[in-house]
Amino acid sequence: MSRKFFVGGNWKMNGDFASVDGIILFLNQSGGNDQVDIVVAPPAPYLTHVKAALKNNIKVAAQNAYKVPKGAFTGEISPAMIKDLGLEWVILGHSERRHVFGESDALIAEKTVHALESGIKVIFCIGEKLEEREAGHTKDVNFRQLQAIVDKNVDWTNIVIAYEPVWAIGTGKTASPEQAQEVHEWIRQFLREKVSPAVADSTRIIYGGSVTAENAADLGKRADIDGFLVGGASLKPDFVKIINARL
Repeated sequence: MSRKFFVGGNWKMNGDFASVDGIILFLNQSGGNDQVDIVVAPPAPYLTHVKAALKNNIKVAAQNAYKVPKGAFTGEISPAMIKDLGLEWVILGHSERRHVFGESDALIAEKTVHALESGIKVIFCIGEKLEEREAGHTKDVNFRQLQAIVDKNVDWTNIVIAYEPVWAIGTGKTASPEQAQEVHEWIRQFLREKVSPAVADSTRIIYGGSVTAENAADLGKRADIDGFLVGGASLKPDFVKIINARL
């Protein structure tokens, strides 16, 4: 089955109007790519500004959302609010949410279910830490994180899985194309066994972790790597080269 290439840019907590406008400028000048779903995730204060300014069918995602539509949850935003802005996507389960802010597998699963039920598509992040990989627990960790949403019987048509080994995020270390492909293949087999062959074949599994213009083409050639979730490199003009890695 042909899966459309997907490239996400996670801007994290970076940017001001001047730098955000610079990113918008190079993205608009790029002309986009009809063969790639392009989604960028600015910090929450800039969501509407970026959405209004971007061209070339580039979509905008929120970086996080809570598990209920509204209430006394200071600092949170809800899928209903994201939808009200005219946005379609949210990133959930990012390693920084898991390990910096202490979000559990169960909470992330609840948030994922609520986002999907609210009509928001989810970039669902999983990944192991360095000590977990070195201890031989790569499968265990990623499968456990995935099982949390498998148990919820989610609608997989609106989920993109982002495999992001924590040891490769912002460190300059990248899983080799062979390492990344191996884990992506494991994930696809997990979906085949735990959900269905159809879901395994159709779900896009993208790679994140120090993706650059230099390594994107090699990573993108692998059979089970369907795109990228890019951090720091998405703030720079070379992000366009990553979007076009399969050209």
